[in-house]
Parts: sequence; structure tokens; C-alpha cells
Amino acid sequence: MHIEATATFTKLYKKLPSNIKEKVKKALKLLQNNPSHPSLRHRKIAGQYDIFEISITMNYRITYQKIREIAYLRKIGTHDILNKP
Repeated sequence: MHIEATATFTKLYKKLPSNIKEKVKKALKLLQNNPSHPSLRHRKIAGQYDIFEISITMNYRITYQKIREIAYLRKIGTHDILNKP
């Protein structure tokens, strides 16, 4: 799967602590190579057609929209981002 970051994602990513940024890099490599890896806790967001979430830590999440074979990274942040993916 090819991954592209939206401007919103990039803006939110820049604000993260450096230890979380390192975990994000590892998670995105896993997403690219094996989206079903158990550590990602990958799932579709309820009520959404093509928006998914993966876990970075127990508190941090990434949401993305899958269009064909491209994952467009939408948001990153604490679990609260799931209210508006």
C-alpha cells in the first residue's frame, strides 16, 4: 500500500513529541508492508465507508482514507481525533 500525508496530517505530526514521532514511523512502515499486523489494531471507523484507524500507542491514533491502493493519512493525535476522523 502506498501512503501519502495530507496537509492536516503533516501539521499535526509536527506538533507531536519526538518519542511519538519515532513510533509513528514504525507504525507507518508496518501499515505499508502489513496492514493487518496485530500491533496496529487496524480497524474501520464505524459509520465511515473508507476511513480507517491504526494505533500508535494506547492513546495515539492515526486515521486514514483508503482510495484504491493509496492510504491518505488524515489525522494523528490522541483518541479524541476519532470523534471527527
